[in-house]
Amino acid sequence: MASIFSTIIAIFVLIPFLGYFISFILAKEIMKNHRKAVHLAIDVTTFLLIVSVHFIVIAIWQTSYLWLIFLIICSIGVLFAIIYWKAKGEIHYPKVLRGFWRLNFLLFFTAYITLMITGLILRILDLY
Repeated sequence: MASIFSTIIAIFVLIPFLGYFISFILAKEIMKNHRKAVHLAIDVTTFLLIVSVHFIVIAIWQTSYLWLIFLIICSIGVLFAIIYWKAKGEIHYPKVLRGFWRLNFLLFFTAYITLMITGLILRILDLY
């Protein structure tokens, strides 16, 4: 039972897009609202992308930079809150958190694609 559970988690971690589609389909069926389902699926996928980036970095460089990932996430949160405060004059926390989480989605999606390509190139070069 534990191996089945760990295999399912590994699939979602290594293939966040599968997690996106499954969470989108479930959210669409439950909420009956396409836009809200997309946003919920992106929120779920952001977490999967963060975990995936961590494990891809371990696979490529055999060391964990989880502390750096957390530092980047916290720095983005602080910067996003400061920029929002400067622009609006006050902080509306739900909007700040939503924007912060979506910015993390863009950052970690880019990092995921870049690391996948880097890992493939390094693996190909190791074969020759």
